[in-house]
Amino acid sequence: MNDLTITVSGWVATDPRHVVGPTGTSLTSFRVASTSRYFDRATNAWADGATEWFTVRVFRGAAVTVMNSIEKGQPVVVTGRLKTNTWQAEAGERTDLMIDATSLGHDLTRGVATFTRATGDASLGVDGVAEPPEGTSADSDSDAPDAPDDGLVAPDAEAPDEALVPAS
Repeated sequence: MNDLTITVSGWVATDPRHVVGPTGTSLTSFRVASTSRYFDRATNAWADGATEWFTVRVFRGAAVTVMNSIEKGQPVVVTGRLKTNTWQAEAGERTDLMIDATSLGHDLTRGVATFTRATGDASLGVDGVAEPPEGTSADSDSDAPDAPDDGLVAPDAEAPDEALVPAS
């Protein structure tokens, strides 16, 4: 396949949201903000560049481990397939950059993390598939409008962070 793969280092900007579709596919999504820094020779100081915003989506068993591991405000490194989602808003056409994560973790250059392997963990269900965290269900919020073959459909929305609803 000729997917565009990207690696982004940034900060988790929203609380992760988890949803389980009617077919049982788990999905966790959250937003990541990444701001570049550069040395401004004119002021002889470091300056912030533009902030890029990404919606990160994680599917299936990894969705639960990410939901249980990532919190708003934490530094992360995300690698995955970059996609764009375009929609019409009152102010005109809008575009959201989405990453379907293939690899995700805390950025250890910015802090310390402790790793717990999910295999054999009590939170795993039959066949090693992770169980959704308590309090999540098919009617939970998520910001993944184009989840592949998971039975979820996006509502008529003006923003990509609108909640998914179970397909009727």
